Amino acid sequence: MNGSEVAAAGERYAGAASERTSARRSRTSVADFLFRKGTGFVAFLVAITLVAVMVSLIIEGWQALHTFGWRFLVTTTWDPVTNAFGALVFIVGTLVSSAIAMLIAVPVSFGIALFISELSPGWLRGPVSAVIELLAAIPSIIYGMWGLLVFAPWFAAIEPWINDHLGAIPGIGMLFQGPPMGIGMLTAGIVLAIMIIPFIASIMRDVFMITPPALKESAYALGATTWEVARRVILPYTRTAVTGGIFLGLGRALGETMAVTFIIGNANNLSASLLMPGSSIASVIANEFTEATTSLYKSSLLALGLILFVITFIVLALAKLLLLRLEAGEGSKS
Repeated sequence: MNGSEVAAAGERYAGAASERTSARRSRTSVADFLFRKGTGFVAFLVAITLVAVMVSLIIEGWQALHTFGWRFLVTTTWDPVTNAFGALVFIVGTLVSSAIAMLIAVPVSFGIALFISELSPGWLRGPVSAVIELLAAIPSIIYGMWGLLVFAPWFAAIEPWINDHLGAIPGIGMLFQGPPMGIGMLTAGIVLAIMIIPFIASIMRDVFMITPPALKESAYALGATTWEVARRVILPYTRTAVTGGIFLGLGRALGETMAVTFIIGNANNLSASLLMPGSSIASVIANEFTEATTSLYKSSLLALGLILFVITFIVLALAKLLLLRLEAGEGSKS
């Protein structure tokens, strides 16, 4: 084979390789285009569904909102017989039970995540993580039945002690005074906390595990304790993800229905005591929707659903703003 033939063969090989490369690029570009359009369509579909839910709630709840106006938000009366409806009792019940749940769940979840990521031996880490994830898979109605049949009777037995000791504290004592019924706002908050702990703890554990070992080892080398490493190294590095996990748990607590319905007591009145029965937006909708015999009654329940939707949206919006501020702060520090 002379030089010209070798050159021609090389040119043919280069041309074939160029054609194969062009074909691969073409297939890749088509796949990328379809992927972008597909994911964009799914995101658009989710947004449209969200808007459709909000619009339907506004339409269905408009009769109640138009009839009662802003008084619907600040009135405690809920009387289907006289067609007098107000949402304040249920708004307060939703916010208070969720606040109790978060006060309990956040520190407990942090302790669980810190134990799994930093303190537990290797052979124990897997089983504990599996148990936490299994708790997250339990249906809420099971938590409600357990709370009503097991936890509430046990809690009723210790409520006299709560009355005698916590109820005697000046200033906050009125929060812990009441008959030992077992069910009530505090019971609902505790069971809600047990429900959301797996979600928050799992997120915290995952982000704690991805903290660069070099950062932690450097702190340990300087003589820091495990608590100091967690407070000064792990939390600052993972605070954005941790904050997102906390707000995810809060969103779950705000919208919980069946577990709260079983144990909150379903009383349509306000009380200063956390031991007294109360009600939440989700529980009153679950209890009374099938009993709504008039259009105004049904519209009032759907207006409650709109209020819960708005509360959840505001919480998630505040969470997003907080995350953006945290990310901006991290960027300015770097």
